Amino acid sequence: MSLPDRRQILMGAAATALTAGLASAAQAATPKDQLYALFDAFFDEDLSQSPEQATSLGLDTGKHADARSRLSDRSTAAWLRDRAEPAERIARLKTIDRKALSGDDAINYDTALFNYEARQGTSRFDFGDGARPFVLTQFYGSYISTPSFLDGRHKIASAADADAYLGRMKAFATVLDQETQRAGADAAKGVIPADFIVDKAIAQLQQFRSLPVEKNVLVASAARRAKAYGDYDAKAAAILTGEIHPALDRQIAALQAMRAKAVHDAGIGRLKDGDAFYAALLKIYTTTNKTPEEVHRLGLEEGAEIQARMDEILKKRGLTQGTVGQRMARLNTMPGQVFANTDEGRAELLAYCTERLAKLQPLLPQWFGVMPKTPVVVRRVPAYTEAGSAGAYYERPALDGSRPGAVYINLRDTAERPRWSLATLMHHEGAPGHHFQLALVAESNLPKLRQNMGFSANTEGWALYAEQVAMEMGIYDDGDDLGLLGMYQARLFRASRCVVDTGIHAKGWSREKAIAYMIETGGDPEVRVSREVERYCANPGQACSYKVGHTVWAALRERTKQRLGSKFDIKRFHDTALLVGPAPLTVLEGVLDRWQG
Repeated sequence: MSLPDRRQILMGAAATALTAGLASAAQAATPKDQLYALFDAFFDEDLSQSPEQATSLGLDTGKHADARSRLSDRSTAAWLRDRAEPAERIARLKTIDRKALSGDDAINYDTALFNYEARQGTSRFDFGDGARPFVLTQFYGSYISTPSFLDGRHKIASAADADAYLGRMKAFATVLDQETQRAGADAAKGVIPADFIVDKAIAQLQQFRSLPVEKNVLVASAARRAKAYGDYDAKAAAILTGEIHPALDRQIAALQAMRAKAVHDAGIGRLKDGDAFYAALLKIYTTTNKTPEEVHRLGLEEGAEIQARMDEILKKRGLTQGTVGQRMARLNTMPGQVFANTDEGRAELLAYCTERLAKLQPLLPQWFGVMPKTPVVVRRVPAYTEAGSAGAYYERPALDGSRPGAVYINLRDTAERPRWSLATLMHHEGAPGHHFQLALVAESNLPKLRQNMGFSANTEGWALYAEQVAMEMGIYDDGDDLGLLGMYQARLFRASRCVVDTGIHAKGWSREKAIAYMIETGGDPEVRVSREVERYCANPGQACSYKVGHTVWAALRERTKQRLGSKFDIKRFHDTALLVGPAPLTVLEGVLDRWQG
């Protein structure tokens, strides 16, 4: 019997013993007590399995203090454990009497059950990496995430912290080899990313590998933050050249060998069981039962409606010739709309974004009774991750309050972020979007397990709905019709994602067809669209969560408003919805459909 099989048996035995112990202790406990004891057990297991999560949450202390020198196990044995985990956790949850739970306790149970059942949908396939079909791409892999994590998350305030940093550098070399082995095992099954994905991953690895030792972020970070405790920059350099560089070389060589067998077909429908895998991914990311065809049609229909609204505004500005996309593209050439692609221009762009968030602050109390206490800041995506990073993203604050919420903007090319597009970006990522929802989660009394669950359709749907709310608050009523166009273009972009993602993975669209569709539809710059489409190719399904989620959020508000009539209050609606916390859309709908105002 192989080692992974023995490990699985041992893990299963341990889980059975733990469940038996919980069941014995639960004889005198209520179902509510049983639920939260189980949640604590799950969360403790999560922290043990993900040292990065423990550190990011500020919980790498006490019994999890050893996490500070470790990284997550990315071996085949760990992958097998992760595949088995959803079914095992479902079984443990179902030992609790769901009918005996009500209110928040029932919401917590239903949310956890949905989470593990959705994850179980991809666990039955013998390839991929959870909710992703590939181990290594230009968007994910430890070669991207670990250097950023060590520089930005691993605190160094003592010699012990610096020693732990070196321990994680050594672990990084091990993780690189583990991912190389798993990507190779998938390739042997015919699971290879498209050729352009492999090419970009190789290029990024080579760029990281070729940096002068002293300029590599891992060494530079040690030199900057640990010099007070000894010659840690020299020690970090020795680990980089002696252990990490050879592991990077092995990963590059493995991908180069894989490249010879890669095809240009962009979607995972070409893989064995690819269609079923994609359907399972849509379940995870949309938290609905919508089929690829339904999501595709939603994108087309809502896209046409949004274009009609944009057409009206463009005509008022005298822009009447060409498609909506062509006319939107011409806006980028208007004076004052593009910031200089220099460090000074980037600083000016970030300052403008901060100003837009400040402009909204006086209006928020009219629409929200509960708002986060934690501040939000605007930052540039680190230059060394720009090539593989999304255009913008939100990073939630630490649970211990040691880190604010942050909006990161990819400023590799400032032309991708014209001035007229930035207001709605800030409302999506910052206030009242991701920051309002996720900072409130960090500040809440929700069980830690629930605080750390993610449901893309809920969070991305809320953020897109928040763009709509900012418009309704009057943020564009001062004659900022360009900003309003930016809001509609952002919404059109999300509708186009539904069309393109399902087109690629369910209808056999090529990368080139998807790029052409998005440029023609919305007029976004080709560089930005190309990177986005390539992200959908590498991470199927996730891009559909935005517009599906927004559609549900907007419809839910209208349904609640009609049901409650004069009793409806927008502040209480928002407060009630946000305080549900991370949840599948089905659970959120149930809460608000029962809400009496």
